Amino acid sequence: MIRSRNRPCGVEEIKAKRRLHESALRKACKEKQLVSKRLPRGLQDAGENMEIRETSVTQEEVLQLYQRIQHGSDDRLAALHSLRRVLQLKEAQQIFVRFENSIRVLNGLFTSNQASVQLEAAQCLLELSHSDDPSVSLVCLPATPYLLTYLSGQSAKFTELCLYILGNLAAENETVRSQLLVQGVIQALSVSLQSPHGAVVEATAYSLSQMLQAKEAGEKIIPAVLEANLTACLIHLLDLDSEFGMQIAVECAWCLHYIVSSGLSCECMISQGLISQAVKLLIALGRTVDSGTTDGVELLIYPVARCLGNLIASDEGVRCKVQFHDDDLLWALSVFLRSFLQSRPFVTRECLWLLNNLTAGERQSCSAIFCHNLVPVFLQLIPFAAGINTLVLMLLGNIAELGLEYCENLQQQTGLFPALCTTLSTADPEVARLTLEVLNLIFLHCRQACARFANQNGILALEMAQYHCNQEIRIRANFLIDTYFTGKLIQEEL
Repeated sequence: MIRSRNRPCGVEEIKAKRRLHESALRKACKEKQLVSKRLPRGLQDAGENMEIRETSVTQEEVLQLYQRIQHGSDDRLAALHSLRRVLQLKEAQQIFVRFENSIRVLNGLFTSNQASVQLEAAQCLLELSHSDDPSVSLVCLPATPYLLTYLSGQSAKFTELCLYILGNLAAENETVRSQLLVQGVIQALSVSLQSPHGAVVEATAYSLSQMLQAKEAGEKIIPAVLEANLTACLIHLLDLDSEFGMQIAVECAWCLHYIVSSGLSCECMISQGLISQAVKLLIALGRTVDSGTTDGVELLIYPVARCLGNLIASDEGVRCKVQFHDDDLLWALSVFLRSFLQSRPFVTRECLWLLNNLTAGERQSCSAIFCHNLVPVFLQLIPFAAGINTLVLMLLGNIAELGLEYCENLQQQTGLFPALCTTLSTADPEVARLTLEVLNLIFLHCRQACARFANQNGILALEMAQYHCNQEIRIRANFLIDTYFTGKLIQEEL
């Protein structure tokens, strides 16, 4: 067996590498975009009852419908209804927008004084806004002044429709977003967010979230949002007990996540009570899940946990961590870990990410993990891939970094070393590397752990790691054997 004694894996090197890894992961969590377009739920439901049409359409069919709405025939309303259905097809959308003055005609009907015609025209615009072709959004640009004007109208249904059109148009087109900013979209959304109608508030938060995901959001959009004091309203709506319900809280949570990820306003949102409101919400969701209700709850847990995780990772992290010392939060996160592991692993990953940020350098949080006996819960997650095992290992590393007392508690956990032996044998170099780092920290601070590890076939696992396909893993495994299991040291411990 060839052993290499170079490149020692000291604790400072481990800490430095772990921090670099965490920084990269943190950056990915901040930058992940979830741009989507959607139709209002009511319209989606109505669409399900429509006759299913063919999946293709001819230019002549679309032209006939356009001529019927253009010339003001008696059946204009029926023609608009048929056009709306046809515009659900991408091919039809592209045909329609190529007709001369097509959007101008549709805008004319959209501003009609006949409510039924106006509503059908709006639904045609909604279908166009739902296109995945950015050029279609640009063609719809002349409609934006009217859309913003109608946000102050009396019909909640029509306002909701306009908000979804705005959100869809803004989702992937910077030109549209720039024009909306000039036209005062943030101020208009600020008013709509205070509507007494839940559907309007939800549509407003959706539209705002599409703006906030833009690459230029940090420079142009978020400053306007802060100036309009929208964050206080968003935080207030992050509440299961509000009259509007969970779906609005979901939309607001995503908005807050995008704002936090920009790093521009963390101090402001901390002072406005974001942490206490979000922690309170997660605890309430924990009770809901613990009682057996899980349907749809993950859609809210995910953005709230991500928002808090990135808030801790911000420049204000040290200041805000003191507000997280609520044992019920750890309990709620443990409930989520167990409840969604099989069905919604993305929730488990996000909760582990939050726990990682909570425990990094935090003795109180790590102590609470032992008080709540959560280490066995973490160990049960180690066999799972998809990033879950790496996050668990990072979490164990956070605990082990804190020194003797914490390493003693860790090494006494039943199943710890067998679990680490399993991850040590994996082909994934990142998982094996993190495992070796955790072991090195434990052995460094708690030498009696070496004997416990050896008595559970640990040395054999390290020797097998010396044949890993990754050279760094081989070197690190050699280092652990040479440092902790050679000569008098291990004999004395054994």
